[in-house]
Amino acid sequence: MSTDNAVFRVGDAVVYPLQGVGSIISCEKRREREYYRIGIAASDMDVLLPVENASALGLRHLATVTEAKKAISSLSEKKETRGLDWKQRLLKNQELMKDGSLASIAIVVNSLYRRSKVKELPVQERKLYDNALSILVDETSSVLGIGTEEIKKKIFAKLEK
Repeated sequence: MSTDNAVFRVGDAVVYPLQGVGSIISCEKRREREYYRIGIAASDMDVLLPVENASALGLRHLATVTEAKKAISSLSEKKETRGLDWKQRLLKNQELMKDGSLASIAIVVNSLYRRSKVKELPVQERKLYDNALSILVDETSSVLGIGTEEIKKKIFAKLEK
């Protein structure tokens, strides 16, 4: 994860794990604590995140172009997920999402997509897949400067390989 203990500034594009891609709208002080107000575009909501906990909660700048291309390329890798029941898979994938790196998000999308081709995903895994896919699409679209529909086509083309 590339947080580099960076201080985020108003206008910075960021990724907040489990929420998605957004931008710092403001830095506010409430009850002696400073907060980042992050606007999450995909869900049209704002999130207040304590500045002091930003790194621990996985707030990071967007990935680099190289990281975005590598994440998309990794989607064609077929990895075994056998041997785990859905609850174990869910916990493993939730941990990857909390890690927050684009590479980890791509792993979640890849494994759950492939699993869904074998058997329908349980509701919780389906929600996790949808969230991971949304973050992957939004972040790679932002980083690469390509529309979301075109990015979705690239992602699914890689997943189908």
